[in-house]
Amino acid sequence: MAERMKDEQDRLLESMFESAPIADNGFSNQIVRRVRRKLWLRRITLPVAVGIGLLIAFRPMAALVTGVYELLLSMPGDLVPSLEGSLPSLQLIVTGALVLGVAMFSLSMLED
Repeated sequence: MAERMKDEQDRLLESMFESAPIADNGFSNQIVRRVRRKLWLRRITLPVAVGIGLLIAFRPMAALVTGVYELLLSMPGDLVPSLEGSLPSLQLIVTGALVLGVAMFSLSMLED
């Protein structure tokens, strides 16, 4: 925020340190364009890769979960311990997800 508010002294200092542009036959503009293009490409690549990975992995994961569920149903009750005492409550899961979301949002704000 302080970088955006400039008073008279700031403007005076900036004018003192200004320099004339160096003739580089458009080299700087080409580099800036390439960096911007690569930045745009990086922002698109990760979500697309995650989406493709999820699409590929959905059917095998669904089959795995179904198989494990059927295996647990076929086992006798005394071999499979009761999961009621070991699973966290729904309130704890929701609270943890909210804290994780706030932390991720805060980190993205710090990055900018």
